[in-house]
Amino acid sequence: MAGPVISARELSLVFQTADAPVYALSKVNLAVEDGDFVSFIGPSGCGKTTLLRVIADLEQATSGTITVNGMTPQEARLKRAYGYVFQAPALYPWRTVERNVGLPLEIMGLDHAAERIAKNLELVNLKGFEKKYPWQLSGGMQQRVSIARALAFDPKLLLMDEPFGALDEIVRDKLNQQLLELWDRTKKTVVFVTHSIPEAVFLSSKIVVMSPRPGRIIDVIETNLPRNRTLDIRETPEFLSLAHRVREGLKAGHSYED
Repeated sequence: MAGPVISARELSLVFQTADAPVYALSKVNLAVEDGDFVSFIGPSGCGKTTLLRVIADLEQATSGTITVNGMTPQEARLKRAYGYVFQAPALYPWRTVERNVGLPLEIMGLDHAAERIAKNLELVNLKGFEKKYPWQLSGGMQQRVSIARALAFDPKLLLMDEPFGALDEIVRDKLNQQLLELWDRTKKTVVFVTHSIPEAVFLSSKIVVMSPRPGRIIDVIETNLPRNRTLDIRETPEFLSLAHRVREGLKAGHSYED
């Protein structure tokens, strides 16, 4: 039986600064299984994004161990084991939608680029927008282009750093629903950073509640909600109970002190 997609044990990270060391993560233990949708939630500065960046080999842990698909994060990065979606779409304004999505394929020299681009634009409901430029799209559409780009080389793992945080609630709800549909269709493993309790509960199969810095895991909550869920589920007792447990976990971590 295959092991976890991500396995962290006693993982800590300390940033050395001129004034004093900054303790970003402290003894994080976490397992993310194949096909999970895992959300990291916690107050600003708690280490959510730092933990995601350690998984992606954009930061290196000070102590402890972490594996991604059984490899070190560096090995996983070099083997392109994951796609990464940043907080901002980070699209090149002079490249069309299809050329933005195809950029990783150009860099990697992969075959059948046109087919891959068309497939992933269809996955994010942007078929017909291939020749548009980023400035011609709404914020939500731009973020969908960035998701298609992250999926372009078909990674098994998708890392998402608060991709909908800057969008209004109506657009965010729509993209949450579309992301769930994408997760269901592709069967990928997703790790998602958010500040929103409703978003974390709605999207996730597992919610990781984190404390203020140094980031520690306060609770890991299995949601057990149906995979094919709609926005209406947010009014159900099961959803509200999960949201309450997340909120209580955040309180227990003293997330409201500052």
